[in-house]
Amino acid sequence: MTLTRGDDYPLHQTPEPIAYSGTDRNFYDRYFFNGYAAEGDRMFAVALGVYPHLNVIDAHFSVIRDGVQVCLHASACLNMERMNIAAGPISIEIQEPLQKLRVIVDDAKNGIKADIEFVGRSFPIEEPRFMRRIGPRAFMDYTRLTQNGHYTGWIEVDGKRESVDGFCGTRDRSWGVRPVGSRDPQEMMPPAPMQFYWLWSPTSFEDGSFFFHTNDDAHGRPWNTRAVWAADQSNAEEHAHFEAAKAKVEWKSGTRHATRAVIDLVDEEGGKGSVTFEPEHQFFMRGIGYTHPTWGHGISHGMLEVEREDIILKDVDVQQMHNLHIQAISKVTYVDAHGRTRVGRGVLEQLVLGAYEPAGFTGVTDFAK
Repeated sequence: MTLTRGDDYPLHQTPEPIAYSGTDRNFYDRYFFNGYAAEGDRMFAVALGVYPHLNVIDAHFSVIRDGVQVCLHASACLNMERMNIAAGPISIEIQEPLQKLRVIVDDAKNGIKADIEFVGRSFPIEEPRFMRRIGPRAFMDYTRLTQNGHYTGWIEVDGKRESVDGFCGTRDRSWGVRPVGSRDPQEMMPPAPMQFYWLWSPTSFEDGSFFFHTNDDAHGRPWNTRAVWAADQSNAEEHAHFEAAKAKVEWKSGTRHATRAVIDLVDEEGGKGSVTFEPEHQFFMRGIGYTHPTWGHGISHGMLEVEREDIILKDVDVQQMHNLHIQAISKVTYVDAHGRTRVGRGVLEQLVLGAYEPAGFTGVTDFAK
């Protein structure tokens, strides 16, 4: 399985790279970006998804300003045209596949504009193919590439323009099968309890990027995980893959969100290291459609619908289902097998639904003691 330039375009038909094709009602093809300043809570994120068999395209842009997460949601009819990477006022341009992309937002009516360019720091990593079934039904079956980079450009909200020059962050491209659009009216038999555990932690350091993710079952056993170090300007063959990586999370009382997480690492030579995440600020993923009760990914809103949403961060109830999924801007400390310490910044994405024994979670949404 090999990534090609074509894999940066929303033309996929299966979870395989572009060379293979097929059909599934829940097939999707998505772009994601996040960017954050070197300090403070300034952060933005973007999601744009194509759902060929639903004939829907949607896009979301969200930025944190002065304690408010300002969000723009857009949904449109795809009209079976997958090369037009735009939903209403939000569009993406591929300037150099697998290296340079541009995000444009132009919505004067809602007071939100942006012109942002992403440039990759190294060749993207290809995460292991995600395959998960519930009984005989495919719950997930997709491929994702992930890449850290630097940003230039600006964001304007209600007439106030601020530069994002010097922001770092991550973009990804994923394609395949996930639950999208309206829920299937015919439930699985026998019914299966809801369970999903997800940590994702792309991190930026001065000389490179660290990537870790894990999907665990209810017993804490990973069914998809990987940890990678990508030095700046490295290619796929030069990325350093860790032999083992295990996350230990400390949970904030009354939530399903981390106060601290430590990733214990074993490299290819058996050397041991660790990466410690200390969350500082929260970005709610509902702002770009994830688990949003109205603007969920793939939901049809007709030929074109656009809406602004302002989330007052201090008023958010983190126990509500649609607020469980977050990215936490974090201070990150990486101690490698040679004792070298790097301090950087990244996000710790968290979504924990249902039972998870290591944390003591037994129900759908019980919370840490």
